Amino acid sequence: MPTALITGITGQDGSYLAEFLLQKGYHVVGIVRRSSTTPYERIAHILDKIEFLSADLLDQHSLLDAMQAAKPDEVYNLAAQSFVQTSWTQPVLTGEFTALGVTRVLEALRKGAPNARFYQASSSEQFGKVVESPQRETTSFYPRSPYGVAKAYGHWITVNYRESFGLFAVAGILFNHESPRRGLEFVTRKITDAAARISLGLADKVALGNLEARRDWGFAGDYVEAMWMMLQQNEPQDFVVGTGQTWSVREFCQQAFDAVGLDYANHVTQDPLFFRPAEVELLVADPSRAKSELGWEPKVCFSELVKMMVEADVEHHRVAPRK
Repeated sequence: MPTALITGITGQDGSYLAEFLLQKGYHVVGIVRRSSTTPYERIAHILDKIEFLSADLLDQHSLLDAMQAAKPDEVYNLAAQSFVQTSWTQPVLTGEFTALGVTRVLEALRKGAPNARFYQASSSEQFGKVVESPQRETTSFYPRSPYGVAKAYGHWITVNYRESFGLFAVAGILFNHESPRRGLEFVTRKITDAAARISLGLADKVALGNLEARRDWGFAGDYVEAMWMMLQQNEPQDFVVGTGQTWSVREFCQQAFDAVGLDYANHVTQDPLFFRPAEVELLVADPSRAKSELGWEPKVCFSELVKMMVEADVEHHRVAPRK
């Protein structure tokens, strides 16, 4: 039974990855930070199947202890301060977790489990002000937020440790991937949650930022399979993962409100508060290498994804209305 160590296991991607690896017969170990309230909601249904170790991306010693205790075959670093908007108000903390945190995990891996295979969660936000479209593995980075800058550091330090120390370390440059488990602070979940509440008479309006920003949106449950596939290759290399299609925030709104029989134009407003200081207008993947070399393709299309999220939020509010 192979062992996988996952940082960020209580997050959206971590929960789907844990499910996927358990189905593959892995022993799954999750790293969690000590706190008075640990958010286990996303993995509540598999809690008894996971081993947990306490560590923190800000604490090198705890990461080394966790690595030596778990003796992992594979390590997935999914933990980060992952909300772009927050990175503008907390840029230093974002750098500590999302950039230097990667170095700490790699250093713990190098010293505590050098034969383990390592996956780093890179991001399409690294492309930022894109120099070409679609974006592929060879596209230059031009990040436009502290989050994007931190992710670019995490990406290059992974490449550096691979080339300097011979580690099997890869970075998956994942484009936007969503699900019913997405945090409410993210625009996609903010939209689907609002559509659900408005359809049930619990709200009337939702304020958003730039409706014309375009993203390549896929289903998180599909994308964690690509992470695993990257660590099953003979040689380590980085991959872009996305759908190859792009949709605007406005189109996401339209699909979400259509799913509950409403016209988004009657309920969506724009608020300058939600505009970024430096906007990223267009992100769209060229996932051809992932398709040809990994054999990976997304299974859930855009309209199915939006419908899935809206239906989950409607069901949630019917059972336990949130104000």
